[in-house]
Amino acid sequence: MKKIFFYMLAGSLLTAACNSSDAGKQAGQETSATAAADSTKGTPVMTFDEMAHNFGNITEGERVEYSFKFTNTGNGDLLITDATSSCGCTVPEWPKEPIKPGKTSYMKVVFNSAGKEGYTEKEIIIRANTKPETVQGPKIQCTIMKQKT
Repeated sequence: MKKIFFYMLAGSLLTAACNSSDAGKQAGQETSATAAADSTKGTPVMTFDEMAHNFGNITEGERVEYSFKFTNTGNGDLLITDATSSCGCTVPEWPKEPIKPGKTSYMKVVFNSAGKEGYTEKEIIIRANTKPETVQGPKIQCTIMKQKT
């Protein structure tokens, strides 16, 4: 009888813990969705000055970075919610505040060439309150030379 009571108590606690973390996630998603909706009083458009940057030859293990300039050419505030790369070696950093129509900002991209060799090209995918929600961002290119030992 004690075992049954123990299992019922453990199951109840586990269920309660799972439900409370889901509620927190939903609340966070609703807040994010509300912020995005508030900033879309028009349609923002993200326009980059250049869609690719070539670092040329770099040495294996070298970290390089480049800031891509972009302008909100739409008629609503631009809010970037996420930016990812095709590889974990490339990390984009974007402005967290809304970009007003006609204003410019920068997306910094840091590339770590450790463990890589030869020609490489990494693309950035951006999620924002644009239409469509996913924007093909800029890409970086380089040729990674082996370190001389």
